[in-house]
Amino acid sequence: MKCPYCGHLENKVVDSRLNKEYTITRRRRKCESCERRFTTYERLEVTMPMLIKKDGRREAWERTKVVDGLKKACEKRPVSMTDIEEFVDALERDLQDMGEREIPVKLVGARIMDGLRKLDEVAYVRFASVYRQFKDLNEFMDELKGLLGAEEDEAGV
Repeated sequence: MKCPYCGHLENKVVDSRLNKEYTITRRRRKCESCERRFTTYERLEVTMPMLIKKDGRREAWERTKVVDGLKKACEKRPVSMTDIEEFVDALERDLQDMGEREIPVKLVGARIMDGLRKLDEVAYVRFASVYRQFKDLNEFMDELKGLLGAEEDEAGV
């Protein structure tokens, strides 16, 4: 691993820890040249399915796009970065478990929306407004009414 400070290639691992799910290893390293410390993360590289866009194009899965979209939707909401990371980890596991080489982006969006509805309703509405591209206020209100109706059903009202 190349030192981010001096570029030296020789370093030693000072400490290693796994995350809760045992999927990521955090390593503290010390450069043998400048003796500064830095952190690296190891994550199992898995092959994600290709996404089939609405217009038929194929696009590679990009975790950062999903995380960025969720961060925007959850902005100023009581949703931590840990919650977002765990959400995307679970989504990736679900998509991999499907065993498909290609998945319609519509299916991924639906899974994100279902998970967001449970995570934070305001974030769900924000994400839905961008993802579904509501054409007017009536479509947006219909979505809100559906959300409120689902809440009432769950509460047994």
